[in-house]
Amino acid sequence: MRKLPSGTLIEVFDTLDSTSAEARRRAESGAGGPVWILALRQTAGYGRRGRRWEQETGDFAGTLFFKPDAPMERWGQLSFVIALALAATVDETISEDKIALKWPNDVLIEGGKCGGILLENLGSHLAIGIGVNMVTAPEGMPYAVARLVDHVSPPPGPGAFAASLDGHFWTYYAEWKKAGFGPIRDAWLARAGGVGSAITVRLPNQELSGVFEGIDETGALILRSEAGTRTIAAGEVFFSPQSQE
Repeated sequence: MRKLPSGTLIEVFDTLDSTSAEARRRAESGAGGPVWILALRQTAGYGRRGRRWEQETGDFAGTLFFKPDAPMERWGQLSFVIALALAATVDETISEDKIALKWPNDVLIEGGKCGGILLENLGSHLAIGIGVNMVTAPEGMPYAVARLVDHVSPPPGPGAFAASLDGHFWTYYAEWKKAGFGPIRDAWLARAGGVGSAITVRLPNQELSGVFEGIDETGALILRSEAGTRTIAAGEVFFSPQSQE
């Protein structure tokens, strides 16, 4: 275990069931942070709604385990903070104009999903899980996928990638702490894919279609349709083919 320049610890495992599951175990044992938990290989990685997240050796799997210095009701905003940090990290290896952010927690390269983010409230601590397709990409997904190796070879190793991601995260985190969600929201929207375009939002019991108008002051998606404008706090977005650029 070593420290990054921010003071955050980083621990790399050859194999774990899941970096997020390891963060949960630490929370249950009373351990503290901040610490990055990395796995060179995961055997039971998962994403939103418990979906399996496939990851092979060479891909990035990491979880930041820490206690945010902010009221718990604001912790969800850190999804946008880490998304900006992840995009900035990928910027270091790929042209910025190829990268976009997708609500609520994906990073796209030329319209294909390359990275995903999962926030889990663990009581007194928060786990921010991140998976990035470095060398492989899952097959049979209902959306386009991408991997870093098709744009930069070799892609950065997990330790170097985590160190860069950590630096960007704490920079955006400090801005969020000082100025609130407004500047983070503006920065996220400046990099968001599909704003002003037709999308479909999949909810647990229905699908809604309309125009993606942006996000509100809480981070909820704003969807405009013939039925009116509504905000959506959680869901899965699918772009029309024309809006994935």
